[in-house]
Amino acid sequence: MTGPMRMSRRYALGLAAGLTLLPRAGSAAGTRVAVIDWAMLETVLAMGVVPVAATELLQFRKVAVEPAVPDRVIDLGLRGTPNYEALNLAEPDLILSSNYYEGQKPSLQRVAETLSLSIYTPGVPPYPAAVEAALTLGRRLGREAAARALVARTEEEIARLAGSLRGVAHRPVLAINIGDARHVRAFGTDSMFGDVLRRLGIANAWASDSSYSAAAPLGIEALARLPDAAVIVVPPVPPDALRALGDSALWQALPMVRDKRVTVIEPVNHFGGLPAALRFARLAATALLGQEGASHG
Repeated sequence: MTGPMRMSRRYALGLAAGLTLLPRAGSAAGTRVAVIDWAMLETVLAMGVVPVAATELLQFRKVAVEPAVPDRVIDLGLRGTPNYEALNLAEPDLILSSNYYEGQKPSLQRVAETLSLSIYTPGVPPYPAAVEAALTLGRRLGREAAARALVARTEEEIARLAGSLRGVAHRPVLAINIGDARHVRAFGTDSMFGDVLRRLGIANAWASDSSYSAAAPLGIEALARLPDAAVIVVPPVPPDALRALGDSALWQALPMVRDKRVTVIEPVNHFGGLPAALRFARLAATALLGQEGASHG
């Protein structure tokens, strides 16, 4: 996704014409919503609220994947530097952001009321904050029943998946992102993936905090200190890294690689809300059940 563009008059007029086709209501309560933060975007979409505008939609569709973003939602460009011309043309009543974009808040507030909700805090498991964010958005947007339903179905599905893993998920699990052929990032107890693993009844092999996302790059040799772990790789994975790992004697010698306990799952938003939590739970459960089947095959 490219950064915010400098609008030509023709583009601006075309965008404005497109926006006139949008209904005035961005939610059941008649609020036109623009979204900067992806966790907020996931959450409102899962509650049936279609924003008038949001950031980095091409990348969101590749990385977060779900919920689906309707084509009529205007792309505002990069999350850190949204296109303010497009944002003004979208005429939002409310802008949703998070603690990641506090530097943008004064500029956003000049366009419309801005609500910033924090899910990720260093050292604090984020799932409860994602629940609270969903309920807060439900109250603010007149979608309280939808918010409660989102919370309930997420918790029920994760509990069901935990049940399917009983007697199977006996190994600690290491959730990682591959940076390059020599380095990985491990998701700790204060990441959403770490929090979901715990809710699935699975021990996190990286049993420490990680500044609410993933630990600073670790040398691949660090995985040798966790020989009993099953590994779940969360994309993106650089193609050149995959090729290099295939030729790496160190990687091939790792017990989890040798014993086929490494699975690359589909993409999930690393900084997501409840939809990302549930997506990771489903993908992780499928991966672990597949590894168990392979070990007995």
